[in-house]
Amino acid sequence: MSVPTVPTPSPEQLKLIERGRSVLPGGVCSSTRFNQAWGRPVYASRAKGSRFWDIDGNEFLDMSMSHGAALLGHGPDCLRDVFDKVWELGLMCSLDGPYHIELAEQLCEIVPCAERIRFTGSGSEATLHALRLCRAVSGRDKIIRFHGHFHGYHEFTFIGGHPPADQLDAKPPYRESAGIPKALAELIITAEYNDLDALERLVKQHKHEAGTILIEPVDYNCGAIPPEPGFLEGARRLANEHGLILFFDEIQSFAKKSPGGAQQDFGVTPDICTIGKSLGAGLPLSAIAGKAELMDRFKPVGDVAHSGTFNAPLPSILAGLAFVRAIRTPEFWQHIHSLSDRLGRGLNDISQRSPIPCRFQTHGSRFGLTFGTREPVKNYRDSLCHRREVMLEFCRQTTARGIYFHDYGGGPCHHGFSTAHNAADIDKVLQVVADSLNAMAVR
Repeated sequence: MSVPTVPTPSPEQLKLIERGRSVLPGGVCSSTRFNQAWGRPVYASRAKGSRFWDIDGNEFLDMSMSHGAALLGHGPDCLRDVFDKVWELGLMCSLDGPYHIELAEQLCEIVPCAERIRFTGSGSEATLHALRLCRAVSGRDKIIRFHGHFHGYHEFTFIGGHPPADQLDAKPPYRESAGIPKALAELIITAEYNDLDALERLVKQHKHEAGTILIEPVDYNCGAIPPEPGFLEGARRLANEHGLILFFDEIQSFAKKSPGGAQQDFGVTPDICTIGKSLGAGLPLSAIAGKAELMDRFKPVGDVAHSGTFNAPLPSILAGLAFVRAIRTPEFWQHIHSLSDRLGRGLNDISQRSPIPCRFQTHGSRFGLTFGTREPVKNYRDSLCHRREVMLEFCRQTTARGIYFHDYGGGPCHHGFSTAHNAADIDKVLQVVADSLNAMAVR
């Protein structure tokens, strides 16, 4: 049988790639934008709704959606109103105003732990400043974090998240990039997600030096792993008993299954959280949200520095208001849950019939894919069976059939849909996934 291939780049695209490489490392502005399944960057010419087009005009149904940021779809109509309003008011990037207060008020109403809000740009910025706050409040420098979770690319969290199998129990924990000082790894205590007994032992052992438990409540970054019943509740109890701050990193899980994020989904309220990714409806916007007694340690009320010229520029704030208005409507969640149910049932059926062992796990509008098992993936150790080369081939197969799954270097990461997707899109994805797996089995 003939097997489709990734579209061959035109001479014009090849020239553009060479131009890009001459001025951008690898030809990209972010390391993961070099698609290892394609063997080159993915250069897009335009995007709208659930689709994007590369510079050669090839159309792709997008199942990355800017890693979850484009939950309203690419270029949602609400942004046209946002840009018109910005043009009317003026592009302000270092001044606050009534719209900032309004968005903060809205978030305090829908995010369970939120009594105060501070806006940032990226999720990495949010976790960086939130951890500084946690250390100031707790008086303890070390943090307990979990294998398989991702909290940004800065030096305080890009440690111990996704170590190689032979470095899983390394002490100090494995540093995930060159250039991270070894001394910073000494501040990280790693734990296995969904193992409450192990977490309790660590908390009791390190309570004199660790002041924060940092959790991605749904581990989207390692195959969309949900918390086991009682795990988040247990973490909340341990934090209360031993005076630690419970920090949910909801940059990814915010507004994926409910307006209030995973803390609403599972009924466990942290002391502080970070939210973002989709908050700006496609524009850069994240936030730190937490209890007043913690958040009021930020200057000018307290003694913890947090500032930045591009914290909460007006376009992002107005886009955030548009996003929050959308997620506060019943119609939004009816659509999300309908597509999620349709996709989840279909993927589960495919995985059971697939000639290649695979496991799909879904939470709200995003899902993970692990190759190498059909069993539930409950933590990072379980995910180590994942076969990266199979994932890359899967991405090539789906891309060749017009469906774009981001490769993430072949890792078991997350994918998803937007409100711009419809039932026909989901059915097309399911058919392509099944066809791709079948084609891979006969190669």
